[in-house]
Amino acid sequence: MAATSISSLLSTPNLKKNPSLSWKVSTPSAFTSFLPQQRTRKLEKMFVVMAMDAKPTVLVAEKLGAAGLELLKDFANVDCSYNLTQEELCTKISLCDALIVRSGTKVSREVFESSGGRLKVVGRAGVGIDNVDLSAATEHGCLVVNAPTANTVAAAEHGIALLTSMARNVAQADASVKAGKWLRNKYVGVSLVGKTLAVMGFGKVGSEVARRAKGLGMHVIAHDPYAPADRARAVGVDLVSFDEALATADFISLHMPLTPATSKVLNDETFAKMKKGVRIINVARGGVIDEEALVRALNAGIVAQAALDVFTVEPPSKDSPLIQHENVTATPHLGASTMEAQEGVAIEIAEAVVGALKGELAATAVNAPMVPAEVLSELAPYVVLAEKLGRLAVQLVAGGSGVKSVKVTYASARAPDDLDTRLLRAMIIKGVIEPISSVFVNLVNADFTAKQRGLRITEERILLDGSPENPLEYIQVQIANVESKFASAMSDSGEIKVEGMVKDGIPHFTKVGSFEVDVSMEGSLILCRQVDQPGMIGTVGSILGDSNVNVSFMSVGRVAPRKHAVMAIGVDDQPSKETLKKIGDIPAIEEFVYLKL
Repeated sequence: MAATSISSLLSTPNLKKNPSLSWKVSTPSAFTSFLPQQRTRKLEKMFVVMAMDAKPTVLVAEKLGAAGLELLKDFANVDCSYNLTQEELCTKISLCDALIVRSGTKVSREVFESSGGRLKVVGRAGVGIDNVDLSAATEHGCLVVNAPTANTVAAAEHGIALLTSMARNVAQADASVKAGKWLRNKYVGVSLVGKTLAVMGFGKVGSEVARRAKGLGMHVIAHDPYAPADRARAVGVDLVSFDEALATADFISLHMPLTPATSKVLNDETFAKMKKGVRIINVARGGVIDEEALVRALNAGIVAQAALDVFTVEPPSKDSPLIQHENVTATPHLGASTMEAQEGVAIEIAEAVVGALKGELAATAVNAPMVPAEVLSELAPYVVLAEKLGRLAVQLVAGGSGVKSVKVTYASARAPDDLDTRLLRAMIIKGVIEPISSVFVNLVNADFTAKQRGLRITEERILLDGSPENPLEYIQVQIANVESKFASAMSDSGEIKVEGMVKDGIPHFTKVGSFEVDVSMEGSLILCRQVDQPGMIGTVGSILGDSNVNVSFMSVGRVAPRKHAVMAIGVDDQPSKETLKKIGDIPAIEEFVYLKL
């Protein structure tokens, strides 16, 4: 249910907005130009059948495990084209719905612009996403997913392998023996027991390295401005400041992403703060180290040894002073290179890409709210409710009124920390913007699109007494400083106000203005304000029935008997103008409006 009900979050625009996304197959003119008319028609029919069964296209730009490729091929047309130049990638991308890369392909703004809006998903087969322009992806409504778990253990194990082999000069001693030498005294190492290891970046890989280092008898500290202290304590690790980590560590293991803040974070200035004789391991990103500064620190004895799996430019030049340095152990980006990790990453990224193409929300999305799968499932009907309330509210705005401010109220018995509303906010933005704009809004670009249009979204939570079994009791959407085409939708304080809740997994429209109603939010809706008198339901129902418009739900809310009432009518089909006019001509009806859900 979750995948179906929230598919519009990440699905493509409809064909009217972007015909290129229909995966339509045209009859090639080169085939038809020399065929008899009868055979041409047969060929056209064949291509129509192909079009109906057309699949999305996934471009795999770097090698991917066989199991992942098989998953992709079951759902999509897969184009494995490796070692593409940027120009070749930009040329190909306009024909692709998804792109899968590792660390060697740069997915730049130019790639997203060249896609012409067709590219919906970029999958990074690994953890880091510094080779993907996330800002450009978000602006173009393209979801970026990664595979953050499958290679975690492999990367951590490689970090430990570099740590231990560096401490005991394994690589240098091996090369020496193979060269016919026997230099036992030259390759005396250092013990790990009792030494302090500073883990710089306490994410998935960093925390796994810390666990293993603790098993080796090391004292482990960590620096990460975003890591929760309780998670560090659970591993037996002390969180410290950046400068303290540098000053006290005997070994430093790097596990941070490459961002503007971390680029060359280890440089002449930071090397000077380190304990003399420190040893450095890097299985994260080459760019976090100023490589020229590291060579200087090695030559000065500040850094005794370095073990590096990643480099600023990969592969590094053969005559690189860093690579050739006798106190450097180097491996060719092998962090995720185990058979188990390669297969796991391929499957994880293939599942994420296929799920996104189906319109499902990915828990591994990096430019959209990171929401666990169990939360996605629980919130699914509320996500639908949120979008439809946004659509209802904006359609009630009178023409010419500019929507600048939307207030959303969530009523729940759950504590604020137990209710993640980012998905709901994104869908309300989608519901408010799409009916009055040609822009396509999804989970990825919702906040950006709202900001770009000067739309201010404020959120309020009402804490209710009772059982927090359901995540929400109701959602209320208000639009301020506008006129309404249905005056009864205005609250006492002067805003358009609509409210809804989920009943038995189905979104229901429960309040408009100060009037209580109760209709399932399916199909479309007719709202009528009338004098509360007998026969009104039958009169309106008869007009719709005579016009062959099927009524799915009907509800009446009133302020008092024989006073004013609002009738909410759910209809499966759009009534004609003549039918709506007949409803409006009923003497007791004071105003009405037709709304598309």
